[in-house]
Amino acid sequence: MAQSRKSLISLKDTPYYHCISRCVRRSYLCGYDRNNRISYEHRKSWVEQRLLFLSRVFAIDICAYAVMSNHVHIVLCVNKEAALSWSLQTVLHQWHKMHKGTVLTQKFMKGEILSESEYETVKSTADVYRKRLYDISWFMRNLNEYIARKANEEDDCTGRFWEGRFRSQALLTEKALLSCMAYVDLNPIRAKVATGLQDSYHTSINKRLNTSISQNKTIKGLMPLKSHQRCRNTRGLDLTLNDYCDLLNQSIELLRDTDSTAAQTRPIQHVKPLGVCQHHWHHIISDFENVFSVAAGDGSSMRKFQANTKRKRMAKISSAAICFD
Repeated sequence: MAQSRKSLISLKDTPYYHCISRCVRRSYLCGYDRNNRISYEHRKSWVEQRLLFLSRVFAIDICAYAVMSNHVHIVLCVNKEAALSWSLQTVLHQWHKMHKGTVLTQKFMKGEILSESEYETVKSTADVYRKRLYDISWFMRNLNEYIARKANEEDDCTGRFWEGRFRSQALLTEKALLSCMAYVDLNPIRAKVATGLQDSYHTSINKRLNTSISQNKTIKGLMPLKSHQRCRNTRGLDLTLNDYCDLLNQSIELLRDTDSTAAQTRPIQHVKPLGVCQHHWHHIISDFENVFSVAAGDGSSMRKFQANTKRKRMAKISSAAICFD
């Protein structure tokens, strides 16, 4: 049974979420369609560019992403505090980057004189926009609808392009966040469409590496790895880009190891200091989506999430306890 989004997202517990959207068509969203012998590889750039654009519009940062042939993985961080601090003008300016708004919001932004009742209407409209600008569902809607329209126009057809709902997983601890980021960035490796980080195109790690090398700066919309201070003033990932790359490269060797016993005992340099159970690291980076259900974290954070979302039971809580406690 489908679950309401409010039972899946609790900003009281965490601002971090793993979201997955899948294509419903037999033909691929991106990549090469062997059935029709048509390449849609260029569409991956559409998705990547739209993602980074939306992260500059919404009060939502991107921690990691991977654009695959028929689905997209995104790790998001909601910055509700930033959205609540925006002025009326900022809210409307941000919203108008994506949508026309109303006649009154357009008049207000042009500096035209409004009556008192018209101004109150603009304020009420801006309050609605403000809530949408830190809403994950609206973020995903603005991503998926835009890509669907472009793809339908290119294919000269109409109809649904994506599954009706995207899947989301709450990332309740920093361990869960880092594990999920690694799982997302390693998607092309697991799918055997890439051999390493440098040719894992249309992923956040590839974007980080190429930007770091060519421009020596961070990417707008992509959260800096060393410190997530934009979302949390007191906490952040204590990993540099080099450390994160080391973790991913060692994990790639782990994924390639066909001997399951050797894989489970292979030393991974940055796993133990982070407090992630190394014995289960291979399982986590191979199948994070199914190891955990609607949330990932230690036992305590999972039980708190269960209470705050008013759930009668919490699936996969034993897996979380084994991996992260």
